[in-house]
Amino acid sequence: MNARLGRIGLARLAGTGERLARTATIASVSVGRSLLWLVAAIVVGCSAWMLMPPSKGNGAEPSNSLATVEAAPSADKAAPVSPVPEAQAAAQSPAVAELSRLRISSQTWRRGGLGSKALVTFTLRNDNDYAVKDVEIVCAFARRDGSHLTDRSRVLADPVGMKSRKTFARVPVGFVNVNADQAKCSLVAARRA
Repeated sequence: MNARLGRIGLARLAGTGERLARTATIASVSVGRSLLWLVAAIVVGCSAWMLMPPSKGNGAEPSNSLATVEAAPSADKAAPVSPVPEAQAAAQSPAVAELSRLRISSQTWRRGGLGSKALVTFTLRNDNDYAVKDVEIVCAFARRDGSHLTDRSRVLADPVGMKSRKTFARVPVGFVNVNADQAKCSLVAARRA
């Protein structure tokens, strides 16, 4: 009696083993196909990424936008003669505020958004006889050794009253390089309110 039960048990086990082997073969073929599709998708994605042009501020060559912004025109140079009268030029362009009487009196920055975004806190001082709005700032980020990394700009729509100051807290200026250690913000433009 034991012999019969033993043969039946072994036959059942042998059938189960064959079924498991067929299932494992089918699973390995489908996993192999999935991995092949995954590798193909990665190759196509990387190729598309390499063909895209670099975004503004993330190029390899250093930007000189701050140098042109902070450089004040000298009084020795003669102004070029424009064919358009000044009154007509003022009517065509929006009322631009004087930047000489507008300055950033204090500034700090910190990281936000899991360390990838720059949040700048600064106080804007307006010594003009009129309120200003649409203040554009540009912040230059540098490594610890002082080498330039990237520039980020932002336009602030909030008005700043005449002969007053306003603190802008934690203004997001954009994504920043992980190696950025220093930030210096400057005023670029403003309009009369």
